[in-house]
Amino acid sequence: MKDLEDTAVYIEIDPSDVNYINRIIEGYEYLGILTTLDPKRATCRINSTADTRDMVIDILTHLDAKVTILPDRQSALHWSTYFGHKISKIRCQKNK
Repeated sequence: MKDLEDTAVYIEIDPSDVNYINRIIEGYEYLGILTTLDPKRATCRINSTADTRDMVIDILTHLDAKVTILPDRQSALHWSTYFGHKISKIRCQKNK
């Protein structure tokens, strides 16, 4: 299971782009399999292999859709993990 975690690519996209990105990834000879983790945020996991992970990232960064590559599964599942630090800073500044 650890190997799968190491090769997965976690992304956040616009919910309307999920099907588009899924078709692109599948269309490239099944470079990966996209699974939506949080439908409201449209965070997704693309299961890839060690051989295809870099190609998946390269394709995602060249699409017309806005794709945010997330550092890990935790960030994809819990928005506060990824953005919480920035939000805390904003709240602190507003309270001053």
